[in-house]
Amino acid sequence: MVEAARACGVGPMAAVAGAVAEAVGRALLAENQQVIVENGGDIFLQTKTPRVAAIYAGASPLSGKVGVRISRVGQPLGVCTSSGTVGHSLSFGKADAAIVLAESAALADAAATALGNRVQTADDIDPALVWLRGIEGALGGAVVVGDKLGAWGEVELVRLGAEE
Repeated sequence: MVEAARACGVGPMAAVAGAVAEAVGRALLAENQQVIVENGGDIFLQTKTPRVAAIYAGASPLSGKVGVRISRVGQPLGVCTSSGTVGHSLSFGKADAAIVLAESAALADAAATALGNRVQTADDIDPALVWLRGIEGALGGAVVVGDKLGAWGEVELVRLGAEE
């Protein structure tokens, strides 16, 4: 948690949910080849097939209508979300959702917090994603603010709906 937090410029508690999900997931991998552990928007997974994670972004009109296809298979991955408008966690930003994919769930959690902290308005989406590119171990990210969405890296956005 400390290393992930230091890399992202946040406190270590910004990585706790991701770290717990990863610790549980890695323990389960000793007994199973596929694992998905979700801990309040912070996910550790290793699967044999691609998956889709829906983006919950509170009152945003994009909430529940867009997801992230997770194509990385057979390797552990962290997919974590932070929000300045949803939930009880402290955020210094106003992003409805800040999502990060990373090599570790602790890093994804810390980076999602830091990414969301950088976003006050939709105009901050692109600069925040540029910042994320500089985090070693971050594989991609997305930010939702109202009806605006930006993404970078290993993030394949998909439309969610009745036909899915």
